[in-house]
Amino acid sequence: MWRLILKKIVSAIMTLFAIATITFFLMKAIPGDPFAEERPIPKEVRKALNAYYGLDKPIWIQYLTYMKGIVFFDLGPSLKYPDRSVNSILKEGFPVSAFLGAEALFISVLLGLYLAAISAQNLGNPIDKAITVGSIVGISNPNFVKATLLQYIFAIKLGIFPVACWGTFRHTILPAIAIATAPSCHLTRLIRSGMINALSRDYIQTARAKGLPWERVLYRHLLPEAILPALGILGPLTSGILVGGFVVEKIFAIPGVGQWFIKSTSNRDYPLIMGLTIFYGAILLIANFIVDLIHISLDPRVSNETIKKKQS
Repeated sequence: MWRLILKKIVSAIMTLFAIATITFFLMKAIPGDPFAEERPIPKEVRKALNAYYGLDKPIWIQYLTYMKGIVFFDLGPSLKYPDRSVNSILKEGFPVSAFLGAEALFISVLLGLYLAAISAQNLGNPIDKAITVGSIVGISNPNFVKATLLQYIFAIKLGIFPVACWGTFRHTILPAIAIATAPSCHLTRLIRSGMINALSRDYIQTARAKGLPWERVLYRHLLPEAILPALGILGPLTSGILVGGFVVEKIFAIPGVGQWFIKSTSNRDYPLIMGLTIFYGAILLIANFIVDLIHISLDPRVSNETIKKKQS
């Protein structure tokens, strides 16, 4: 098991190195100038800015300098906000995005489990069909559509929740639901499929034949069997919730990382774009690593099969 964990750590480091390298050279390949403005600036000022930020050096020196900064957790300064560094922007905005993402993830898992259980219990009934159709609709609609509808119905028309901004817990409910809708629909479909497959197992049939209550069969037998396939997507799902919240944060005027990602793209703030991409790549790798550990602890067959493959 420790060999498997060590292998995953090395693989994550190599993947993060590849993300940083590809992101760096893609930014350098994009046409345009980060100091381009509507009003042209003098050549002397542009030359001084390039020299100050090291953009006049050969690209391989810029690459080595940037990679050295990543090793020491220094993502560099922002080109459009001279008094801010990428680290300070992440330090300010990520706690807000992380709180909103954690709330959305909690809603996704809870709602996915609940709807999957109801759908499996009413297999083939109108309730099951309604949940299936609703899951397809929830997956197919983008986040900004759901966020706008929620904002219009529950904030503007009904006045139940605040329209936008960030302050109390009530400000987080609508954006969290908007972010959580698609992931919860994914989990509903996946866990429902796992439950349907588990219903045909002999021990499930035996438990139901003995007259055990459905709730006991569900929580003691069906859920542990059906939730294992869902663990495989929890890592990408977590990262998708964080990244998918960028547009929602913009719609609800939430001071998270999302606003900076949008600003950096429109301003061609290369260090900020690269820093945010690498940071969220690291979040994805960490989430996948944690999910793999949980999967191994819940299903030892994963580590055993890996060890057997190595021995063979």
